[in-house]
Amino acid sequence: MNGLTDRYQSWKDWYGKRSIAVYLVLLAVLLVIPGLYGKSYFMGVMCRIFMYSILAGALNIINGYSGQTCLGAAGFFCIGAYTEAILSTQAGWNFWLIIPVAGIITAAIGFLVALPTLKMSGIYLSIVTLGFSEIARLLALNWTGLTGGALGIKGIPVPRFFGLAIKNPKSYYYVFLAFAVLFLFISDRVIKSRIGRAWMSIRENQLAARSLGVDASAYKASNFMYGAFWIGIAGAVYAPYVRFIDSTYFTLDEGWNILSMVIIGGQGTLIGPVAGSLIVNFLTEVLRPVGQWRLVAYALLIIGMMWFRPQGLAGASASIVAGDRGLRKLAKLAARNRKEGGR
Repeated sequence: MNGLTDRYQSWKDWYGKRSIAVYLVLLAVLLVIPGLYGKSYFMGVMCRIFMYSILAGALNIINGYSGQTCLGAAGFFCIGAYTEAILSTQAGWNFWLIIPVAGIITAAIGFLVALPTLKMSGIYLSIVTLGFSEIARLLALNWTGLTGGALGIKGIPVPRFFGLAIKNPKSYYYVFLAFAVLFLFISDRVIKSRIGRAWMSIRENQLAARSLGVDASAYKASNFMYGAFWIGIAGAVYAPYVRFIDSTYFTLDEGWNILSMVIIGGQGTLIGPVAGSLIVNFLTEVLRPVGQWRLVAYALLIIGMMWFRPQGLAGASASIVAGDRGLRKLAKLAARNRKEGGR
């Protein structure tokens, strides 16, 4: 066991020194994949992996970095998708202008959801966010004049880039890839900033964070808004990809699907939800012939992860679940926040 741990630590040290080079090589490979193997089915699977990387990653920002328990990802996804669909079909707005607007609207609604839940935690917060998700779906289903009701919104215009229509999975691959890379880059910078350190201090011990001068309520609200912002953007990018949306896209099952990716990949780490998205989408395609029985495979995988590696595949190294090494990192984190707070 010690030998395995040593090899893992050795690999992690090697990766830490060359992470930028690894990311650049990986990005280069992803950019040339459509030219090497651009079949529509494969491109469609890759588009879903990138999209769910954003969705699961944004949910992980809320659940994994501030310790809040949000089960309402499908609701925010619904708001972002319908915002894009309504503004593009009824107001004629440009896709690239709608994207940030959808994110801001979703973040604002995220703030309204966060306000009454700032003093809640655990099962109480989960129930509130779960209820919000169902409210968003039911509004989409019943607000016929705005959302089309059960008939949904059809004929959503495809985006254009320098006059070229982006209307097939091969070209849309680059749109999803660009937004996934943008999300990971910006989130990495935010998490490494004072804001991100404050989120993590709240996750580990809210009382200790308050004693260090962290305004827990303000940071929890900002965390919720940030995660909702990116989920809304993913929804806005998704709507013109499928060109038709209705309320059935945003059921509680979709919320659990996103949450399962976070759990499997690992909370409190950016790469975890990406790994979770890859695994769950791969299983979805492999197990498609067995229909709904694939949900049993997801459940067994989640149970196995909870038993053998509760922090997920990637894990959260700076967390209580990581043991003594994680606690040492937490102590350094608290000292760094205290030092900056005194400036």
